[in-house]
Amino acid sequence: MSKEQLVTIAKSNLEHAEAGTIQQTDNFHKVPASHYFDPDRWGQEMDKIFKRVPLLLATTAELPNPGDYKALDAAGTPVLISRSSDGTIQAFFNMCSHRGAQIMPVGRGNTHRFTCPYHAWTYSLEGDLTAIYANKDFGDLDKSCYNLTPLPCLERAGLIWVTLNRDSSLPIETFLSGYDALLAQFGFENWHYFASQAVEGPNWKIAYDGYMDLYHLPILHKDTFGPDYPNRANYYNWGPHQRVAGPDPRLAEFKNRPVEDWPDDALTAGVWTIFPHISIASFDGGGRSIMLSQLFPGETPGSSITIQHYLMENEPDEARAAEAKTQFEFLKYVVEQEDYATGLKQQRALESGGKDFVLFGKNEGGGHHFHHWVDLLLNAKDEDLKALFETHQKTFFTAH
Repeated sequence: MSKEQLVTIAKSNLEHAEAGTIQQTDNFHKVPASHYFDPDRWGQEMDKIFKRVPLLLATTAELPNPGDYKALDAAGTPVLISRSSDGTIQAFFNMCSHRGAQIMPVGRGNTHRFTCPYHAWTYSLEGDLTAIYANKDFGDLDKSCYNLTPLPCLERAGLIWVTLNRDSSLPIETFLSGYDALLAQFGFENWHYFASQAVEGPNWKIAYDGYMDLYHLPILHKDTFGPDYPNRANYYNWGPHQRVAGPDPRLAEFKNRPVEDWPDDALTAGVWTIFPHISIASFDGGGRSIMLSQLFPGETPGSSITIQHYLMENEPDEARAAEAKTQFEFLKYVVEQEDYATGLKQQRALESGGKDFVLFGKNEGGGHHFHHWVDLLLNAKDEDLKALFETHQKTFFTAH
């Protein structure tokens, strides 16, 4: 069914390419400029979005084996993700039950147990407290009451989501709105993790606006890759999640083929965004690869940090690894020196008060949809989240 949806989308893109059209919204959309720097608004976004909805915090390729773990800071929350001996993924606050010290340093590794660096309390991969240093001196207590605090998590389509609210009643499957079935067409669970790197940027929404925007490609990126890509986009939505794809006349090659014969690379091309902070962009050349950009708000409203992850469909040989390294460095340059350098200047301009609104055109439906969802979540009560996502699960096109 998911491949049929992808073929339907591809045929829609081909129809637009042959007709010389794109989807357009009925109206323009204005976002108050203050939404990009107001500290109260930013605080609400942290509390009601990043601390309430599931975040994509890891990939299966990063933790393929039992004993693998990843520790990271996610929107100010220390998180520890582990793959237990039976292969299941679990997530916890990276916090010892004794005095709250962070147990594992930020990074990845493989271990049989987690040991706190402060007082050597020890936990299993499943988060169970198994040993207390100098237990006789410390005093007896029921260890089962002092395990690591778990967080809701789900591994699906080769990707790992974690909710930072331990008491969340929003099922991660409901939040995904069926989008994971489309992402499964990549087969990420069998891909190879190559490398990661970090890029600092402007307000998280300024940065994220760019991931859904093809309009700027031949202008801002005129000296890099812009001339090779279209500036026109169609948007396909599953709840808050969006796939961005330009009208592509090359799809005519597959027009009359049955569904099962359409190639995966043609069907999954473009940019896949996962609300509220993920972009997945595909690349070819010597084998399929993606850059998964993981965007987090920074310590202030005007800052953000993006962790770029490079995954490859197949483990590379020495020559291909050298090519991938060069491409990954190039992608960091483009984002850091073109996208985010422009975004940081935009940040300062918006904070100057020169304009009251940011304008999105009828060809920028992705921005309309993204900011609509930001507003929806800021106005939604905790008890209404599940119903909100259930109401918007159906796949639909932004406009035709």
